[in-house]
Amino acid sequence: CLPAVSGQTVFGWKIAATNPTGQAHIGVDGPIGGRLLASQIIAAGGSASMQSNKMAVAEAEFAFRLAHALPPRDEPYSEAEVLAAIGSLHPAIELPDSRFADFATAGAAQLAADNACAHLFVLGDAVTADWRTLDLAAQPVKLIINDETVTTGQGADVLGSPLSAMTWLANQAALLGEGLQAGQVVTTGVCGSPCPIKADDHIVADFGALGRVSCRLTA
Repeated sequence: CLPAVSGQTVFGWKIAATNPTGQAHIGVDGPIGGRLLASQIIAAGGSASMQSNKMAVAEAEFAFRLAHALPPRDEPYSEAEVLAAIGSLHPAIELPDSRFADFATAGAAQLAADNACAHLFVLGDAVTADWRTLDLAAQPVKLIINDETVTTGQGADVLGSPLSAMTWLANQAALLGEGLQAGQVVTTGVCGSPCPIKADDHIVADFGALGRVSCRLTA
């Protein structure tokens, strides 16, 4: 498995293609889960290298950190059970990439083997507002590059809501016999559209009252 081969800890999980825009971007018709390794995590406000990144896009995403494990089991997890296991909500930026030069025609099976295009991930601070009382599906999100808003979206973009996407991943991980561990982070997919980026760009994912997170791109 990936942790054994890489010799790294699994920091968390990502979900690719949780909306039609994301699906069209990589040429699939449904979501794909992948793992985030410890070496792929960029500190909030930090620098992320664009070296060898062929996909060259940024995505604004809702991410959750688990307070309690969701181990494998036969019965699917409900959204209420998944919500109860979540410890915190975070604004996040994903900088995906693929080993396939023509990733849009690689196909779902190959992209799953490609770890769902996991590459670099920027995790913002935990949201301090009482987000559990909010309708995350209606929460507006925008991605800002070099002080210009380049895409807008909302939580409903990811399988109807970030919690729905999180529940999908919890059940996929259970089917794989792994489950999700306490402390792991799950990023739930792009809100709005994946947006082209280049070295020296300054990226901000703005979640309104829920906060924002940023990074600077280097060559």
